[in-house]
Amino acid sequence: MKSTAKGGLAVLLLLTMTACSSSNRAVSPKEARALAGSAQAVEARQQAERKLRKVVRAYADHTRLSLGLVVVQDACQTGLRKQAFFQDGSDTYKIKCSMRMTAYYGADPHRMADVIDSILTAGDSDPRIPFTHDDTGRGLLAYYQGKGPNPNGRGALDPSSVFAWGDTLTWDPVRDRNAKRLVEEPLTLKNDPPIQRFLREPASETVSGLRKKYGMVFRLDLNSGDYYEVLKSGRRR
Repeated sequence: MKSTAKGGLAVLLLLTMTACSSSNRAVSPKEARALAGSAQAVEARQQAERKLRKVVRAYADHTRLSLGLVVVQDACQTGLRKQAFFQDGSDTYKIKCSMRMTAYYGADPHRMADVIDSILTAGDSDPRIPFTHDDTGRGLLAYYQGKGPNPNGRGALDPSSVFAWGDTLTWDPVRDRNAKRLVEEPLTLKNDPPIQRFLREPASETVSGLRKKYGMVFRLDLNSGDYYEVLKSGRRR
């Protein structure tokens, strides 16, 4: 009985905290939309998107990857009036916005060594591409050239991703064609600008369609970080 009472109290406390946090916004939904749609926010949003698109284009122009689909997820979140528990800085701002861009490319799995080498070579001279012929890059290339061991270790799964400077490049495993490890279709989110934007270009393209056309798919994940923020003081950054 005592344990049941404690459990009920815990649930009540959780519900109370949830209710408080949902009504503890630093700004109203109306003000949040006004801030997210301000001239300063629009300018910062456009600048962030241009920067990410240039990176996406750099891979298409300078590597053996063929760009097929671009997904943009752009969201603004409101802060809290105050934060009594689990402080994470959410009570220091009125609103902040960030953007994520995911690009899907097709590639020939039978020329994987050439594909990887083209990415590393482009990265050696283009700062927008963080993957280069460093130790990690050379090990990955040697593996696909049949000259080196699996970078993940003996008996490990086929490599399928690299990460650098916040950018993540993921691809369909070439030697392990387990369907569960293939690049997945992007999720569809609500498009409600300026608070939340969701773009899919072109709208009709799919990951499975790219795979059918080229043989395999690469996915590039990019993040702008917080491109626009309004602090409690009204200062923007």
